[in-house]
Amino acid sequence: MIANYGYEDGSGFYYITIDGSACTICEQHPCVAVCPQGVYALEMDDYDDLVAVVTEAARKRLRDLCSSCKGHNGSGGAQHKLPCTSACPAGALRHSW
Repeated sequence: MIANYGYEDGSGFYYITIDGSACTICEQHPCVAVCPQGVYALEMDDYDDLVAVVTEAARKRLRDLCSSCKGHNGSGGAQHKLPCTSACPAGALRHSW
């Protein structure tokens, strides 16, 4: 199951997409631990699998919370990965901003 978290406003669009099917493969969920702003938490999904989610408190604040990492998501040349996407061995996280 694909879960999209985020919003659009006058300053842009800010989304994090988590592929729940890929996330269930991971046992350690290092994305939760490496996020410096605590954007992620673990919850049981509809199939009783433990998956990463964006916390309720962070969903409308992604622009502010993720701004320190946003610069790592470079454009042109080599694409730099964000700390959470680098930590995800299953490749379950994607960002759009």
